[in-house]
This record gives sequence, structure tokens and C-alpha cells, in this order.
Amino acid sequence: MTTPALRVLSLIPPMTQLNTPYPSTAYITGFLRSRGVDAVQADLALALVLQLFTPAGLDAVRERALAVPEAQRSSSVHAFLDQFKRYRGSIAPVIAFVQGRDSTLAHRIAARELLPEGPRFAALEVYVDAAFAEEGDDPLAWAFGALGVQDKARHIATLYLNDLADVLRDAVDERFAFVRYAESLASSQPSFDPMAAALAAPFTLVDEVLHRLTLDTLARHQPTLVLLSVPFPGALYAALRIAQTIKAHDPSITIALGGGFVNTELRELAEPRLFDLVDFVTLDAGERPLLALLEFLQQKRSRQRLVRTFLRDQGDGAQAGVVKYINFVEPEVPFDDIGTPTWDGLPLDRYLSLLDMLNPMHRLWSDGRWNKLTVAHGCYWKKCSFCDVSLDYISRYETASAATLADRIEAIVEETGQTGFHFVDEAAPPKSLKALADELIQRQLPISWWGNIRFEKTFTPELCQRLADSGCIAMSGGLEVASDRLLTLMKKGVSVEQVARVTKGFSDAGILVHAYLMYGFPTQTVQDTVDALEYVRQLFENGCIQSGFFHRFSCTVHSPVGMDPAAYGIELIPLPEVTFAKNDIGFIDPSGVDHEALGVGLRKAIYNYMHGIGLDEDVRAWFSHLPDPVPRTRVKKHFVARALERREPV
Repeated sequence: MTTPALRVLSLIPPMTQLNTPYPSTAYITGFLRSRGVDAVQADLALALVLQLFTPAGLDAVRERALAVPEAQRSSSVHAFLDQFKRYRGSIAPVIAFVQGRDSTLAHRIAARELLPEGPRFAALEVYVDAAFAEEGDDPLAWAFGALGVQDKARHIATLYLNDLADVLRDAVDERFAFVRYAESLASSQPSFDPMAAALAAPFTLVDEVLHRLTLDTLARHQPTLVLLSVPFPGALYAALRIAQTIKAHDPSITIALGGGFVNTELRELAEPRLFDLVDFVTLDAGERPLLALLEFLQQKRSRQRLVRTFLRDQGDGAQAGVVKYINFVEPEVPFDDIGTPTWDGLPLDRYLSLLDMLNPMHRLWSDGRWNKLTVAHGCYWKKCSFCDVSLDYISRYETASAATLADRIEAIVEETGQTGFHFVDEAAPPKSLKALADELIQRQLPISWWGNIRFEKTFTPELCQRLADSGCIAMSGGLEVASDRLLTLMKKGVSVEQVARVTKGFSDAGILVHAYLMYGFPTQTVQDTVDALEYVRQLFENGCIQSGFFHRFSCTVHSPVGMDPAAYGIELIPLPEVTFAKNDIGFIDPSGVDHEALGVGLRKAIYNYMHGIGLDEDVRAWFSHLPDPVPRTRVKKHFVARALERREPV
């Protein structure tokens, strides 16, 4: 008996990132090719945007916008229609510019005369201040000066594209966004009903374009198995629209769904309607389940020996139509043996380098094309109470040797011609980073790299300098609640004083430092929040960090808080019956603090601190919008400065 020939197509669905490919398909394609499988990949997220943002695409958008009754048109739609000729005439040059194909256009864009300006440009006016009067009242002069023409132009081009995205949302598809596209249909959604209704609705223009792109991709690659990678809730709707098109075109094509969203939120999947669109759903690291699935499709393995795979029973008995989970336990593919990611087949010269000026670290996420690589699988700490430490991507920790990592880096540079790397670890281990830095320096590999760490004392000033010498340009890490009491409660394993010393070491080595910050953790009081902001103010003031972001704590069912809420003084709000997605869960905090109101002040403060504004002000000033005054901080005025003087012995 002959075994069926397989051709595997891995797809990136809308929306993920526009500046660089999401790495899941690169990893899977590289792994499959290392095992002799005929594997290809395509990025339909990028392809969709590049189809919509053309003169012809804008013509189609205009047709839909004109069909919206004038009284119901948003300010974005009005601006688009009023200036349509300018939008149509400028879209192709702007796309070429943000792709890096026409850098000389920067001068005209930066002069703010070439591009039409919609509501997004109103944000620029908040930068005007008397302090900058000597610079000609240019609202962007403080950020870019006289010489930063390229950056200034890319920021203006980004606002222009965001205006157009708003038009698509308001006139074409209310779910559209460059990120979080139709996210509410998937994220922690207990029922499949909203998604099913959206998929049964008539196509929007966005759906029509994605439908055509899917058919074109099938014609080009002729796959027998399609892998849909869904890293975020905002990629699921489009992934299922792609699956819908594939099944209508050729039901014999097998479709498997996987990725970060699936691994986190679909672990209790019981919804049979999903399997009208896909044939299999796999959990956690994809290599072992995929090898088992390939053998099953080649009739070399029974269905009972699939690995971490959901499917719908196709029998005639009582179990017909029921979702089943099959997990024949086999050893994982060692991290050393997963192969080198490949970007072959992805149009690396067509990604859009956008510029989010508001946050230096966020800029790295959206600006430039980075080769994404993992130093280690999982987290070596795996104790933080807010983190999904029970899941495989956190709990199973495994490293590769420095030589193996350097070999992968060399191969990727050889393939792509680009030397920028983003290490996408949950928390890159210091021992592995030191070994890799030594290997990069020894091989004289001139790369630039950045990643995420824990701010632990192992990162001495000497190690920070070594990492900088190897090409490290930025580090992010979790300071979280910036309170020693709460850091202990959340088992973070660091103190505020320790974070001050570690971040200063990185900053002194010329490495940009970004702090992830959290508010609204269980039992966090108003006093805790005020004290946390004072710690953050002092970290900026003393040059320890240059970037930060406050996000609201969210309780998840896979975290220690979600699994043992009583230990953290909260009560979970019962979930409805779940047959689809399950992740975030509401809770009752008896403290009764209005964390959302405090969050307004925290976000305003961090934004200003990043621009060197307000560092000499009392932190209570950021909460002046609250009806009740907040307490004075208990943090000593020179806490961070004194901590930096008390260097811990190595």
C-alpha cells in the first residue's frame, strides 16, 4: 500500500504583526524540513493589508463608506471621503516608504504637506508646549529634532495608516484592527455562538479580500495539510474564515489549528461546530503532535496514538459528533533538535516598519524586521502567581547549547541577510545568555538583539556589559507591582531594591531597559499603588529604566491566583458553562479599591516620565482627577539612590 504524499502549508492569519513575520510558521516549517517533509508557509496577515492599502483597495473602501448614511459617518470616514483623492494618490508611495523601498520620500512626509491628515493627527497637538517655543513650535521637535527626518516621517506615516484602519473599522468591518482583530469573538469566550454568527454572516470587504488571497495561496502551493497558527485571540476569526474558504473549495484538504491562543484558551474544548471548519486542534509545543498527525495521515499510526489532539468523533454510535481529546504520551522533541527556523517563502522585503513613538520598547515591537528566536523553552523560575505556570509553554523548561543557538543565528543571518534578533523567551535564563554572549563574541558575530528577563541579581554590571558587547540593545522585565509586600505575595523572587541595582547595571552598559508594571493585584491598596508609582519615578530619575508600561492585573484560570484564589484573599466569579474558550476569570477583591480610576493616573505618569516630564513632582499630582485625595507616599525620597550605593557582593 502506498502512503499518501503530503505537502504542508503553514499560514499566519490576520492579524499578528506587520513589521515582521510571527515566528510560529518559521519554526514549524524549519522543523518539518529538517525531518524531510515538504513544507511551505505564507503570511496572509501581511498580504491582506497590502491588498487593502492600494489605490484599488481604497476605491473599494470608498464605495462602502459612501453607502454609510452621512449622519452615521464617523469623523474618520468624513475625513477620508473629503480628502479621498489625496489618500488614493499617496497610499502607494507611503507603503513603499514604510517598506524601506523609498527612503527619500521622508522629507516630504515629515514636512506634513504630502499626506492628508485625519483625526489621528490630533494627538500631535498635545505635544505643543511653551517650553518648546524656541524650536519653532513644531509639536514633534522635542522627539525628533532637526535631523530625525526618517523617524519623524515614519511616525507621520503610521498615523496616516492608523487613520485608514479607523475608516475600515467604521465603514467596512467594525471588527477590523491592525491588532486585536475581532478579539471579542474569541478571548475568554465561553460559547462558540458569537463566532458562529460572525462566520455565518455575509462577507465584508475584508472577508472578500481574505477569501481571494486564500484561494490564490491554495492554487500556488497545492497543500494536502494546512496548519493555521493562532497566537492571539485577534487572529482566530480570520483563521476560521480561511478554514471556511478552504473547506468550501476542497474538503479533502486537512486543516489543523494550533498556537498560543489555542494552547491557553481551548484546553477544555467541547464545541463540535469548530470541527465543521478544522479537522484537528493540537495543544502545546507543536512538534510532537504534528509528527503524530503526519503519520496518521500517511496511515502509519492509528487515531488512538495521536498526541495532544482534539477531534470530532465521526462514528455512528452515541459518541458521534462528540469532541474527543487524544493524548498518546510520547517524549517531546528535544529543544536542541527542533531545527532552525526558516523564513523561506515569506516576503521579507514587504513588511511595514511602523513607528509607535510613545514607548521606546513598544517601538522595537513595531519598527523594523526582527528575526525571532528562542533561547530556551519555558521559564526557569515558573513561580509567579499571576502567570500561567501550569501550562507547557511555561512549566517545561529546556535549553539549547550556546553553540547550537549561535549556529541557528548564523544560518538565519545567512538566509535573511538581516542581523537583528528578538529573543522571545518568557524569561531568558542568565546562564544561557552569558554562554551565548561569549559564543557570539568568540565567533565575531555582529548582531543586535533584545529580549525579556527577570531582574535577578545574577545580572551583575559585569554580565550586563558582556551582554552589551555581544550586541544586546534592550531588555524588558517585570517589576510588576513595585511593592516588596506584593512581590513576595506573587512569588516574583525579586525586591524593588534589587531591581534598581540590576536595571542600573543594564542602563550603564548602554542597554535600554523597559519595566512591565502591574496594578490591581489582589489586596493592592491605594497606598500600595501610590508607593509603587514613587518607586517607578525614582527609577526613571536615577537612570535605571527608560521605558515602562502599566497594565491592569487579569486573573487567569491557569495561574496560581486562579487555581487558589483564597490564598490571595479574593473570590472568583463563577463562569458560565464553557464549551469553547476559557482563560480570564473575574474576581471580587474585598479591598474595594477603584483600580481603573487609579490606572488613568498611572498611565499618564509613565508616559510623562518616559519623556523626562514631571520627575520632580509629587506623585499625588497624577491622581488629581480622583474625587478623594490619595495618601502621601511612604517611600523615602532617595530610596533608589541609596540602593544603588549599596552594591551587593557578587
